[in-house]
Amino acid sequence: MSVAELLGQELGSFSDLLHARALEHGDRTALVCGDQALTYAELDAVVERVAASLQRDGLQPGEVVAICVSGWTMDAIAALLGAVRAGGAAAPIPTSLAPRSLVLLLKDSGARVAFFDAKVWEPVKESGDEILAKRIALDGSDAGEAFSTWLAPVGTRANEVAFDPDRPFNIIYSSGTTGVPKGIVHAHRMRWRQLRGLAYGADAVSLVSLSIYSNMALLSLLPTLTHGGTAVVMAKFDVGEFLRLAEDHRVTHAMMVPVQVHRILEHPDFDRRDLSSFRMKHVAGAPFSVNMKSEVLRRWPGGLQESYGMTEGGGATGLAAHEFPHKLHTVGRPGPGTEIRIIDEDGREVALGELGEVVGRSDNTMQRYHNQPERSREIEWVSPDGLTFIRTGDLGKLDEDGFLQLVDRKKDMIISGGFNIYPSDLEAEMIQHPQVLEAAVVGVASDKWGETPVAFVALKPGATVTADELKAWTNGKLGKTQRLADLILVDSLPRSHIGKVLKRELRDDYKGVALTA
Repeated sequence: MSVAELLGQELGSFSDLLHARALEHGDRTALVCGDQALTYAELDAVVERVAASLQRDGLQPGEVVAICVSGWTMDAIAALLGAVRAGGAAAPIPTSLAPRSLVLLLKDSGARVAFFDAKVWEPVKESGDEILAKRIALDGSDAGEAFSTWLAPVGTRANEVAFDPDRPFNIIYSSGTTGVPKGIVHAHRMRWRQLRGLAYGADAVSLVSLSIYSNMALLSLLPTLTHGGTAVVMAKFDVGEFLRLAEDHRVTHAMMVPVQVHRILEHPDFDRRDLSSFRMKHVAGAPFSVNMKSEVLRRWPGGLQESYGMTEGGGATGLAAHEFPHKLHTVGRPGPGTEIRIIDEDGREVALGELGEVVGRSDNTMQRYHNQPERSREIEWVSPDGLTFIRTGDLGKLDEDGFLQLVDRKKDMIISGGFNIYPSDLEAEMIQHPQVLEAAVVGVASDKWGETPVAFVALKPGATVTADELKAWTNGKLGKTQRLADLILVDSLPRSHIGKVLKRELRDDYKGVALTA
């Protein structure tokens, strides 16, 4: 089947489409990573060899393949795409978490095969007996069998796997340090609809600068390949390198979180680089200030699209900021096939313009939380007309033009640099300290990160630990994306009449260093 025929289908296989592109224009550059480049024919061939190797090792359709690497490489991309072609579910594991959390995620995933590099393997190898997956080392280290010898010979073909639109395409894990974080399962059905809907042309050059385990990274890489463009992939985000690559490769598209945008605009080379090739910047994943949107529109060529939504899917909105500069205080309107409603605490819809929890529905919704059916049900809201919506936990309101304005978060989750941070995880670590009585963590505004976590701690009588000592002790137990920016010692935490900690008071009264951190 041709590329055009495949893209014309309501449901289809990304792997089939990648193979069709290799047949129709195999000499076109698909990927650039460091000093390596692969054409569509070369990429398809190595993906096929990975899939054949996984099948040789017994991978069955629906089983999980974990990718545990410190940054993007050609082999890591081939491993991810090969897992999907073999019928497996690709699970890029968040490697910024504490080692124990990483092991827990691997165990939760039930991965049959896991790809590692030395940087990720070294901190977890003491728990290696708990990792049941077959380990493959992408960098030739002792993290597992060498990728070069594990990989099937050139020309090896994988067994064809019958396409099932409801089979998992991937599992994206949320962050966490205690218990088992949520694994968000996306089926082929959802991914196909997303990929067809994102308008990257065959002449697009997309700069992929987000971590491999980010859903937004996949939403940057996969649409580019779907529509026949070139993806320039950064092993690790660096502002100066981002600007150099954007100029040298005449980049047309980039998907970023606000903290990246902030750093890029501040870099001394920004105004010296030729960025005139840009057609669109996509920004999502964290609060994006009006001032920063305005600065992007003023200084950075091309359009600006802000997206709001959850990895779980459901409702999503988009703001074409270059078309609606008077709506920069909003996150835009629902896209085609998407419905947003606002409900009160009793689950009833509120009037237009009133504040409430944002719920949404669309075809682009996760299949489930992996191994957590109760949490899958908890996130749902069923309307009086029998439709199922996903609860966002965000508070917002719709204006008369249908634009959504976010006001606050009903949940306490903090989004820092595009990563989710759960205060309860941090609080659970702090109360393990023998001198801590109680603790509360809130997200405060940060110019650098969008939001950043700050802790308020009441100590036990007679305690001698200082704020700096407790902050260092806590951060030593957390993943690097979760670490506290500030810690304040208080006599007691403010509480409501029923004993609930009033986190809004803590956040509103905070005037510390984290505001500009």
